Amino acid sequence: MESVFEIIAEPNRRAILSLLVSSQQSVGEIERQLRMPQPTVSKHLRVLREAGFVESTVDAQRRLYRLKPEPFQEVNAWLDRFRRFWSDHVDALERHLDRMDQSAPAKRKTKKRPRGPNRGRDKGEKK
Repeated sequence: MESVFEIIAEPNRRAILSLLVSSQQSVGEIERQLRMPQPTVSKHLRVLREAGFVESTVDAQRRLYRLKPEPFQEVNAWLDRFRRFWSDHVDALERHLDRMDQSAPAKRKTKKRPRGPNRGRDKGEKK
């Protein structure tokens, strides 16, 4: 049995998963959108189904595939400790840059840096 990471390491499988994020899809729809041959799509869907990433239902003449959350929760749990590491470092960098801005000579005003996703908005500042 392949690990979750071995499953999602394959670019075609990641492309299929990305399509299924927005809605369930049939093999034919996936094939057309990704411009992949039907046997390739079916092969990757089988791997994803066996690994628990997708499930299928029959709708008349076609089989519809949709994502299952459990494997993604496993990936999310593994990534969580790295997210904290990254966030702490980004926050420290922002604090450092703020201190540099405050200590810069008044004459040498530079353009304001755009606010990143980790930076809070000032009071009254609108989106």
